[in-house]
Amino acid sequence: MALEGIKVLDLSRVLAGPFSTQILGDLGADIIKVERPGVGDDTRHWGPPFTSSQTAAYYTCANRNKRSITLDLKQEKAKAVIKGLAARSDIVVENYRVGELDKLGLGYKDLSAINPGIIYCSITGFGQNGPRASQPGYDFLIQAMGGLMSITGNPESEGVKVGVAVTDLFTGMWAAVAILAALQFRRETGKGQHIDLALFDCQLSMLANVASNWFVSARRPLRFGNSHPNIVPYQTFSSADASFALAVGNDRQFKALCQELGKVSIAEDERFKTNSARVANRQECVKVLQQIFATLTTDEVLQICERAGVPAGRINNVDEAFTDLQAEAREMVVKQLVPMDHCVESEEVLTVGSPLKFSESVVTYRQAPPRLGQHTREVLTELGYNNEEIDLMYRNGIL
Repeated sequence: MALEGIKVLDLSRVLAGPFSTQILGDLGADIIKVERPGVGDDTRHWGPPFTSSQTAAYYTCANRNKRSITLDLKQEKAKAVIKGLAARSDIVVENYRVGELDKLGLGYKDLSAINPGIIYCSITGFGQNGPRASQPGYDFLIQAMGGLMSITGNPESEGVKVGVAVTDLFTGMWAAVAILAALQFRRETGKGQHIDLALFDCQLSMLANVASNWFVSARRPLRFGNSHPNIVPYQTFSSADASFALAVGNDRQFKALCQELGKVSIAEDERFKTNSARVANRQECVKVLQQIFATLTTDEVLQICERAGVPAGRINNVDEAFTDLQAEAREMVVKQLVPMDHCVESEEVLTVGSPLKFSESVVTYRQAPPRLGQHTREVLTELGYNNEEIDLMYRNGIL
């Protein structure tokens, strides 16, 4: 495994931080997830739906390949445990409000004094500095403030959020990238460092070509619904029996599509001959194609597009996406067993497989999303605590 032997102390909760550490865990790192006694990560309660052990399905999406321990970080003995774990860890990931862990004596300066090589990744809504640094930030809020909501939805509607918490997921992926870069930097220099990641920054970075369009034109980007601001035709169309997605990426593909449709004249029309012309004459181009597609079934359209070498596909529901033969071939559904409390039975949990495919190192699914505190005794024993000490900590509400 690429990250076998790397130890991660995960002080994060909800999605961005846990998603980043799950990526590291899939690559082989040992992830110790610290949760609040009796409550755990907020997402354990974000249901329905719930698993049969009454853990919200939401929690399972970002917490496999982790060991869960419970600690009340407001208690001194719990802080001592964190410092002991930090001394043995390569990476810390946290998403507390700015300064909150510093007040507890668990900030970067505190833990780097114990372990100078530690890589400490802080994930916040707006970053460690700036006028909004102290403000909390959830994905929905950042989608709104970071411009994404303004470009999502139909032109005649108000802006809407994306159907999944993409800002959190963007940030989780950026965190994994930053951590891997910091590991390489430490390998070369021996130095750890503090990574300051903001959901707001990550959302702005993911505006990508939309941001570039604004930089160049100074025109406020609009909502295009299922259309594309820079490419035509690149949107959904209706056939005689269903809707489908068509993604024509260049003039060659457009010409090939028109040839297969038996409408070469469309490709030769000066209004549609180039992508720039098609963008300028978007409505006319879309209208001409829609009239043709309305006479065909979706199967017929997809067969035509396949012959033309033009990307096109059905608009699948989530269940259809995961039961697609391609998803099966790519092993994108993972089945894992979670041991139940006080019985010999196990609960089967399904999670989305990792998209990372390597020729040499492997992605592994060693640990199902854990029960709250499932590994507390195991991890503390590794730190040198005996059973009597651990039992006392349980009685005192530390664990």
